[in-house]
Amino acid sequence: MSLELLSKLETKIQAALETIELLKMELEEEKQKSIGLTEQNQQLSQDLNSWNEKVTGLVGLLNDEVN
Repeated sequence: MSLELLSKLETKIQAALETIELLKMELEEEKQKSIGLTEQNQQLSQDLNSWNEKVTGLVGLLNDEVN
C-alpha cells in the first residue's frame, strides 16, 4: 500500500511540475505582450501629443485670422 501511495504522490508531483512549467511559459508570453503593448501605448501617446500640437497650432491660426 505504501508503494501505491508513493506512486500516486509521484504522479501528482509530476503533474504539478508540468503545470508550473506551462504557467511559466504563459507568464513569459504575457510579459512579452505587455512589453509590446507598453511600446504601442508610448507611440500612441506621442502621436496624440503631436496631433494636439497640430490642432492647437491650427486653432491659433484661425484665431489670428478672425481677430
